[in-house]
Amino acid sequence: MTFQRELKEKWRVEYTEMGFPAVQKGWVLPVERWRDFDPFILMAEDWFKKGTFPDHPHRGFQTVTYVVDGRLEHIDNAGGREILEPGDVQYMNAGWSARHAEDGVEDDIAHTLQLWLNLPKDQKQSGTLYQNVYQEDAPVISFGGGSVKVFSGNIAGVTGPLDSIVPITLTEWTMGEGASYTMSLPENHNAFVYVLAGEAEIGVERQKMSKHEAGLLTFRENGGEDSTLTIRSKKRRTKVLVYSGKPIREEIVPHGPFVMNSMEEITQAFEDFRNGKFGPPAV
Repeated sequence: MTFQRELKEKWRVEYTEMGFPAVQKGWVLPVERWRDFDPFILMAEDWFKKGTFPDHPHRGFQTVTYVVDGRLEHIDNAGGREILEPGDVQYMNAGWSARHAEDGVEDDIAHTLQLWLNLPKDQKQSGTLYQNVYQEDAPVISFGGGSVKVFSGNIAGVTGPLDSIVPITLTEWTMGEGASYTMSLPENHNAFVYVLAGEAEIGVERQKMSKHEAGLLTFRENGGEDSTLTIRSKKRRTKVLVYSGKPIREEIVPHGPFVMNSMEEITQAFEDFRNGKFGPPAV
């Protein structure tokens, strides 16, 4: 029988008021639990204005940034400059040496979800790259009372445009009251859900989740088949994000803007940045 995903645990995100130009922050996935979330390291939910995240470096991991509201300007030191709007996603492979800035636009308060995705040890020296996925370019699966937008992975024969070094799935579920949908996921993918709006029931056991709640799903790490995930909406407007990825199972050291496999490698990353090996500032 096909493995049916259920909600393993859930928690409500707690938020902290920040000092200007930052506004508010919450840890959807707290970094100290990265072993439970593997291959995901953390996910931060931020509200911020221009000047919060100026030029800064990264090494050893990837980011997937979903814009909830406002506008987000991305600038990198390879000449990239883009403005992302609500529903858009940006993927970055920091690899060896990313240097960029992320800011609100003009007087906007940018509201974002930024996921940190680990890289295997043999990919931490890979080349830096960026990919913008605009919401209108992500294919949509429609069903009675709702739709699923596919940003990454292959869902129901539909492939999302986001092409990460570590393959993941990322889908956005938009549902009206009473709507239900069942989706296939690789059973060996660790997966979590985050409710952006409304109220949903997760799995065949129909465990309830509401806005600002995140939850880990059950999975079979050694499985090689597909599993199913069923979500039902209990409100008129429900929006849920579902992320999944195969665990890497390597020890890591998340420290500041870097994620490496040892503290020695972290020290080397800071030294390389001070010595200009990450290139010029992103301005």
